[in-house]
Amino acid sequence: MATKDTHPTHSHSVAELCEEGRRIYSAALRAGRIARKEADAAPCLMDYALLRPDPDNTEWLRPVPPSLALAQRLQPIEQEIQQHRLTAVALADSFEPFMAISVQDPATTHAITVLEGLPRIQAAIELAMSESRTEILTIQPGGGRGEDVLTKALELGRQVASRGITMRTLYQHTVRHNQGTYAYAERMGKHTVEIRTLEELTERLMIFDRSVAFIPAQDDRSVALELRHPGIVDYLARVFEQFWARAVPLLESPPYAPPTDGITGIQLSIARLLIEGHVDEAIARRLGMNVRTCRAHIAKLAAALGSGSRAQLGYLVAKSGILEETGKPEAAPGPGAAPR
Repeated sequence: MATKDTHPTHSHSVAELCEEGRRIYSAALRAGRIARKEADAAPCLMDYALLRPDPDNTEWLRPVPPSLALAQRLQPIEQEIQQHRLTAVALADSFEPFMAISVQDPATTHAITVLEGLPRIQAAIELAMSESRTEILTIQPGGGRGEDVLTKALELGRQVASRGITMRTLYQHTVRHNQGTYAYAERMGKHTVEIRTLEELTERLMIFDRSVAFIPAQDDRSVALELRHPGIVDYLARVFEQFWARAVPLLESPPYAPPTDGITGIQLSIARLLIEGHVDEAIARRLGMNVRTCRAHIAKLAAALGSGSRAQLGYLVAKSGILEETGKPEAAPGPGAAPR
Protein backbone atom coordinates (compact mmCIF):
# COMPACT_ATOMS: atom_id res chain seq x y z
CA MET A 1 0.00 0.00 0.00
CA ALA A 2 1.19 3.57 -0.72
CA THR A 3 2.70 5.32 2.29
CA LYS A 4 2.83 9.00 3.22
CA ASP A 5 5.95 11.06 2.57
CA THR A 6 7.89 11.90 5.74
CA HIS A 7 8.81 15.42 4.55
CA PRO A 8 6.45 18.11 5.92
CA THR A 9 6.24 19.95 2.60
CA HIS A 10 5.67 16.74 0.65
CA SER A 11 3.02 15.03 2.77
CA HIS A 12 1.38 12.88 0.13
CA SER A 13 1.27 9.31 -1.16
CA VAL A 14 3.06 8.08 -4.25
CA ALA A 15 -0.35 7.93 -5.97
CA GLU A 16 -0.71 11.69 -5.34
CA LEU A 17 2.74 12.79 -6.45
CA CYS A 18 3.28 16.53 -5.94
CA GLU A 19 3.53 18.88 -8.90
CA GLU A 20 7.27 19.45 -8.38
CA GLY A 21 7.85 15.72 -8.13
CA ARG A 22 5.97 15.11 -11.35
CA ARG A 23 7.98 17.77 -13.18
CA ILE A 24 11.39 16.52 -11.99
CA TYR A 25 10.57 12.84 -12.55
CA SER A 26 9.34 13.60 -16.10
CA ALA A 27 12.53 15.59 -16.84
CA ALA A 28 14.71 12.74 -15.50
CA LEU A 29 12.89 10.19 -17.68
CA ARG A 30 13.36 12.34 -20.79
CA ALA A 31 17.06 13.04 -20.14
CA GLY A 32 17.91 9.71 -18.59
CA ARG A 33 19.29 11.40 -15.47
CA ILE A 34 19.01 14.56 -13.39
CA ALA A 35 21.37 16.52 -11.14
CA ARG A 36 21.05 15.65 -7.46
CA LYS A 37 20.82 19.35 -6.52
CA GLU A 38 17.86 19.85 -8.85
CA ALA A 39 16.13 16.77 -7.40
CA ASP A 40 16.44 18.21 -3.88
CA ALA A 41 13.28 20.26 -4.61
CA ALA A 42 11.26 17.02 -4.52
CA PRO A 43 12.71 14.70 -1.83
CA CYS A 44 9.63 12.48 -2.20
CA LEU A 45 11.18 11.04 -5.38
CA MET A 46 13.99 9.48 -3.36
CA ASP A 47 11.61 8.42 -0.59
CA TYR A 48 9.50 6.49 -3.08
CA ALA A 49 12.54 5.14 -4.97
CA LEU A 50 11.57 6.86 -8.20
CA LEU A 51 15.13 8.19 -8.43
CA ARG A 52 18.31 6.29 -7.52
CA PRO A 53 22.00 7.27 -7.37
CA ASP A 54 24.00 7.15 -10.59
CA PRO A 55 26.71 4.50 -10.00
CA ASP A 56 29.10 6.40 -12.29
CA ASN A 57 28.68 9.86 -10.79
CA THR A 58 27.35 10.64 -7.31
CA GLU A 59 26.27 14.15 -8.38
CA TRP A 60 23.61 12.66 -10.65
CA LEU A 61 20.47 10.57 -10.12
CA ARG A 62 18.85 8.17 -12.57
CA PRO A 63 15.08 7.60 -12.86
CA VAL A 64 13.59 4.20 -12.12
CA PRO A 65 11.50 3.10 -15.12
CA PRO A 66 7.81 3.80 -14.38
CA SER A 67 6.80 0.25 -15.34
CA LEU A 68 9.18 -1.13 -12.72
CA ALA A 69 8.09 1.40 -10.07
CA LEU A 70 4.44 0.61 -10.74
CA ALA A 71 4.99 -3.15 -10.54
CA GLN A 72 6.79 -2.80 -7.20
CA ARG A 73 3.82 -0.95 -5.70
CA LEU A 74 1.11 -3.09 -7.23
CA GLN A 75 2.58 -6.38 -6.07
CA PRO A 76 1.57 -6.12 -2.37
CA ILE A 77 -1.89 -4.81 -3.34
CA GLU A 78 -2.44 -7.71 -5.75
CA GLN A 79 -1.30 -10.15 -3.10
CA GLU A 80 -3.83 -8.69 -0.67
CA ILE A 81 -6.61 -8.90 -3.27
CA GLN A 82 -5.70 -12.50 -4.02
CA GLN A 83 -5.90 -13.32 -0.32
CA HIS A 84 -9.38 -11.81 -0.12
CA ARG A 85 -10.44 -13.86 -3.14
CA LEU A 86 -9.20 -17.06 -1.49
CA THR A 87 -11.11 -16.14 1.67
CA ALA A 88 -14.28 -15.52 -0.35
CA VAL A 89 -13.96 -18.90 -2.08
CA ALA A 90 -13.41 -20.61 1.28
CA LEU A 91 -16.53 -18.93 2.72
CA ALA A 92 -18.62 -19.97 -0.28
CA ASP A 93 -17.41 -23.57 0.03
CA SER A 94 -18.18 -23.52 3.76
CA PHE A 95 -21.78 -22.35 3.28
CA GLU A 96 -22.58 -24.38 0.16
CA PRO A 97 -23.83 -27.49 2.06
CA PHE A 98 -26.37 -25.35 3.93
CA MET A 99 -27.76 -23.76 0.77
CA ALA A 100 -29.24 -27.07 -0.37
CA ILE A 101 -31.12 -27.68 2.88
CA SER A 102 -32.21 -24.09 3.60
CA VAL A 103 -36.01 -23.83 3.85
CA GLN A 104 -37.74 -20.50 3.38
CA ASP A 105 -40.49 -19.49 5.76
CA PRO A 106 -43.67 -19.29 3.62
CA ALA A 107 -44.73 -16.21 5.62
CA THR A 108 -41.70 -14.25 4.41
CA THR A 109 -41.52 -15.56 0.84
CA HIS A 110 -41.79 -12.60 -1.55
CA ALA A 111 -42.38 -10.34 1.46
CA ILE A 112 -40.70 -7.47 -0.42
CA THR A 113 -40.66 -7.26 -4.21
CA VAL A 114 -38.83 -4.50 -6.08
CA LEU A 115 -40.82 -3.21 -9.07
CA GLU A 116 -38.80 -1.27 -11.66
CA GLY A 117 -40.48 0.82 -14.33
CA LEU A 118 -43.94 2.38 -14.41
CA PRO A 119 -45.54 -0.38 -16.56
CA ARG A 120 -44.53 -3.10 -14.09
CA ILE A 121 -45.61 -0.99 -11.12
CA GLN A 122 -49.00 -0.26 -12.69
CA ALA A 123 -49.53 -3.92 -13.59
CA ALA A 124 -48.82 -5.03 -10.01
CA ILE A 125 -51.21 -2.41 -8.59
CA GLU A 126 -53.96 -3.39 -11.04
CA LEU A 127 -53.55 -7.06 -10.10
CA ALA A 128 -53.77 -6.26 -6.38
CA MET A 129 -56.84 -4.13 -7.05
CA SER A 130 -58.55 -6.90 -9.02
CA GLU A 131 -57.87 -9.32 -6.16
CA SER A 132 -59.11 -6.89 -3.51
CA ARG A 133 -62.37 -7.81 -1.80
CA THR A 134 -63.00 -5.49 1.15
CA GLU A 135 -60.94 -2.29 1.46
CA ILE A 136 -58.52 0.01 -0.37
CA LEU A 137 -56.57 2.71 1.47
CA THR A 138 -54.53 5.30 -0.44
CA ILE A 139 -52.40 8.34 0.34
CA GLN A 140 -51.98 10.69 -2.61
CA PRO A 141 -49.71 13.66 -1.74
CA GLY A 142 -49.48 16.70 -4.01
CA GLY A 143 -51.89 19.25 -5.37
CA GLY A 144 -54.94 19.01 -7.62
CA ARG A 145 -55.11 16.30 -10.27
CA GLY A 146 -55.50 16.83 -13.98
CA GLU A 147 -58.74 16.07 -15.79
CA ASP A 148 -57.42 12.85 -17.36
CA VAL A 149 -56.19 11.56 -13.99
CA LEU A 150 -59.51 12.36 -12.29
CA THR A 151 -61.48 10.73 -15.13
CA LYS A 152 -59.53 7.50 -14.68
CA ALA A 153 -59.92 7.76 -10.90
CA LEU A 154 -63.69 8.23 -11.31
CA GLU A 155 -64.03 5.12 -13.45
CA LEU A 156 -61.82 3.16 -11.07
CA GLY A 157 -63.86 4.34 -8.08
CA ARG A 158 -67.09 3.22 -9.71
CA GLN A 159 -65.64 -0.22 -10.43
CA VAL A 160 -64.48 -0.55 -6.84
CA ALA A 161 -67.83 0.57 -5.47
CA SER A 162 -69.72 -1.86 -7.71
CA ARG A 163 -67.86 -4.71 -6.04
CA GLY A 164 -68.82 -3.50 -2.57
CA ILE A 165 -65.26 -2.44 -1.70
CA THR A 166 -64.77 0.60 0.53
CA MET A 167 -62.12 3.10 -0.51
CA ARG A 168 -60.58 5.84 1.62
CA THR A 169 -58.21 8.39 0.10
CA LEU A 170 -56.07 11.07 1.73
CA TYR A 171 -55.11 14.18 -0.25
CA GLN A 172 -53.42 17.39 0.85
CA HIS A 173 -55.33 20.60 1.59
CA THR A 174 -54.10 22.13 -1.66
CA VAL A 175 -56.53 19.97 -3.68
CA ARG A 176 -59.31 22.10 -2.20
CA HIS A 177 -58.40 24.77 -4.75
CA ASN A 178 -59.02 22.33 -7.62
CA GLN A 179 -62.54 22.32 -9.09
CA GLY A 180 -62.04 18.90 -10.70
CA THR A 181 -61.18 17.30 -7.37
CA TYR A 182 -64.37 18.70 -5.84
CA ALA A 183 -66.44 17.33 -8.72
CA TYR A 184 -64.79 13.95 -8.32
CA ALA A 185 -65.44 13.94 -4.56
CA GLU A 186 -69.11 14.88 -5.02
CA ARG A 187 -69.68 12.05 -7.49
CA MET A 188 -67.79 9.44 -5.49
CA GLY A 189 -69.45 10.53 -2.23
CA LYS A 190 -72.58 8.76 -3.47
CA HIS A 191 -70.69 5.47 -3.42
CA THR A 192 -68.34 3.81 -0.90
CA VAL A 193 -65.50 6.27 -1.44
CA GLU A 194 -64.38 8.74 1.25
CA ILE A 195 -61.89 11.58 0.77
CA ARG A 196 -60.15 13.60 3.46
CA THR A 197 -57.30 16.11 3.38
CA LEU A 198 -54.33 17.05 5.54
CA GLU A 199 -51.83 19.85 5.26
CA GLU A 200 -48.84 17.48 5.10
CA LEU A 201 -48.70 13.82 4.16
CA THR A 202 -46.11 11.11 3.88
CA GLU A 203 -45.16 9.69 0.48
CA ARG A 204 -47.62 7.85 -1.74
CA LEU A 205 -49.11 4.69 -0.23
CA MET A 206 -51.64 2.10 -1.39
CA ILE A 207 -52.95 -0.75 0.78
CA PHE A 208 -55.28 -3.49 -0.46
CA ASP A 209 -57.26 -5.58 2.05
CA ARG A 210 -54.46 -4.93 4.56
CA SER A 211 -52.54 -7.75 2.92
CA VAL A 212 -50.44 -6.00 0.27
CA ALA A 213 -49.07 -2.45 0.15
CA PHE A 214 -47.18 -0.37 -2.40
CA ILE A 215 -44.75 2.45 -1.62
CA PRO A 216 -42.30 4.36 -3.86
CA ALA A 217 -38.60 3.48 -3.60
CA GLN A 218 -37.27 6.51 -5.53
CA ASP A 219 -38.22 10.18 -5.64
CA ASP A 220 -39.28 9.96 -9.30
CA ARG A 221 -41.49 6.96 -8.44
CA SER A 222 -39.95 4.87 -11.21
CA VAL A 223 -39.18 2.16 -8.65
CA ALA A 224 -41.66 0.85 -6.10
CA LEU A 225 -41.81 -1.79 -3.38
CA GLU A 226 -44.59 -4.35 -3.20
CA LEU A 227 -44.90 -5.33 0.46
CA ARG A 228 -46.64 -8.50 1.63
CA HIS A 229 -45.10 -9.04 5.05
CA PRO A 230 -48.05 -8.95 7.51
CA GLY A 231 -46.13 -6.94 10.09
CA ILE A 232 -45.05 -4.26 7.60
CA VAL A 233 -48.48 -3.95 5.99
CA ASP A 234 -50.18 -3.74 9.40
CA TYR A 235 -47.74 -1.00 10.44
CA LEU A 236 -48.48 1.03 7.30
CA ALA A 237 -52.23 0.60 7.85
CA ARG A 238 -51.83 1.98 11.37
CA VAL A 239 -49.94 4.98 9.96
CA PHE A 240 -52.79 5.56 7.52
CA GLU A 241 -55.37 5.39 10.32
CA GLN A 242 -53.47 8.00 12.34
CA PHE A 243 -53.42 10.36 9.36
CA TRP A 244 -57.08 9.62 8.67
CA ALA A 245 -58.14 10.47 12.22
CA ARG A 246 -56.50 13.92 11.93
CA ALA A 247 -57.71 14.61 8.40
CA VAL A 248 -60.65 16.80 7.35
CA PRO A 249 -63.47 15.55 5.06
CA LEU A 250 -63.05 17.30 1.74
CA LEU A 251 -66.66 18.43 1.37
CA GLU A 252 -67.32 19.39 4.97
CA SER A 253 -64.77 21.03 7.24
CA PRO A 254 -62.32 23.86 6.54
CA PRO A 255 -58.58 23.11 6.56
CA TYR A 256 -56.82 26.22 7.81
CA ALA A 257 -56.85 28.66 10.68
CA PRO A 258 -58.33 32.12 9.98
CA PRO A 259 -56.00 34.83 8.68
CA THR A 260 -53.83 36.50 11.32
CA ASP A 261 -52.77 40.08 10.56
CA GLY A 262 -53.31 39.43 6.88
CA ILE A 263 -51.38 36.16 6.95
CA THR A 264 -53.37 33.13 5.83
CA GLY A 265 -53.23 29.62 7.26
CA ILE A 266 -51.21 28.26 4.34
CA GLN A 267 -48.73 31.11 4.75
CA LEU A 268 -48.38 30.27 8.45
CA SER A 269 -47.60 26.69 7.42
CA ILE A 270 -44.97 27.97 5.00
CA ALA A 271 -43.56 30.20 7.73
CA ARG A 272 -43.10 27.19 10.02
CA LEU A 273 -41.13 25.35 7.36
CA LEU A 274 -39.11 28.45 6.51
CA ILE A 275 -37.76 28.86 10.02
CA GLU A 276 -36.95 25.15 10.07
CA GLY A 277 -34.54 25.87 7.22
CA HIS A 278 -36.39 24.23 4.31
CA VAL A 279 -35.82 25.55 0.77
CA ASP A 280 -38.68 26.55 -1.54
CA GLU A 281 -38.72 23.24 -3.42
CA ALA A 282 -38.93 21.21 -0.21
CA ILE A 283 -41.71 23.41 1.20
CA ALA A 284 -43.73 23.13 -2.02
CA ARG A 285 -43.33 19.36 -2.05
CA ARG A 286 -44.38 18.97 1.58
CA LEU A 287 -47.46 21.17 1.18
CA GLY A 288 -48.48 19.71 -2.18
CA MET A 289 -48.14 22.83 -4.33
CA ASN A 290 -45.92 23.91 -7.19
CA VAL A 291 -42.82 26.00 -6.50
CA ARG A 292 -44.24 29.11 -8.20
CA THR A 293 -47.29 29.13 -5.92
CA CYS A 294 -45.08 28.55 -2.91
CA ARG A 295 -42.86 31.51 -3.80
CA ALA A 296 -45.92 33.71 -4.34
CA HIS A 297 -47.06 32.90 -0.79
CA ILE A 298 -43.55 33.60 0.53
CA ALA A 299 -43.60 36.99 -1.20
CA LYS A 300 -46.99 37.83 0.39
CA LEU A 301 -45.70 36.69 3.78
CA ALA A 302 -42.63 38.90 3.40
CA ALA A 303 -44.80 41.88 2.43
CA ALA A 304 -47.09 41.34 5.42
CA LEU A 305 -44.12 41.27 7.82
CA GLY A 306 -42.16 44.03 6.07
CA SER A 307 -39.22 41.80 5.21
CA GLY A 308 -36.65 42.88 2.65
CA SER A 309 -34.68 39.62 2.41
CA ARG A 310 -35.02 35.88 2.94
CA ALA A 311 -32.74 35.92 5.98
CA GLN A 312 -34.70 38.80 7.54
CA LEU A 313 -37.98 37.00 6.84
CA GLY A 314 -37.02 34.06 9.04
CA TYR A 315 -36.05 36.46 11.82
CA LEU A 316 -39.29 38.44 11.54
CA VAL A 317 -41.41 35.26 11.54
CA ALA A 318 -39.76 34.09 14.75
CA LYS A 319 -39.96 37.55 16.35
CA SER A 320 -43.59 38.21 15.39
CA GLY A 321 -44.94 35.29 17.42
CA ILE A 322 -47.46 34.42 14.71
CA LEU A 323 -46.55 30.74 14.92
CA GLU A 324 -47.43 30.68 18.60
CA GLU A 325 -50.98 31.79 17.94
CA THR A 326 -53.74 29.25 17.44
CA GLY A 327 -57.23 29.75 16.16
CA LYS A 328 -60.21 28.10 14.58
CA PRO A 329 -59.89 26.76 11.04
CA GLU A 330 -60.62 29.20 8.28
CA ALA A 331 -63.47 28.70 5.85
CA ALA A 332 -62.71 26.21 3.16
CA PRO A 333 -62.46 27.62 -0.36
CA GLY A 334 -65.25 26.58 -2.66
CA PRO A 335 -64.76 24.60 -5.86
CA GLY A 336 -62.59 26.44 -8.33
CA ALA A 337 -61.32 28.97 -5.80
CA ALA A 338 -57.96 30.40 -6.76
CA PRO A 339 -54.99 29.72 -4.45
CA ARG A 340 -54.28 32.66 -2.17
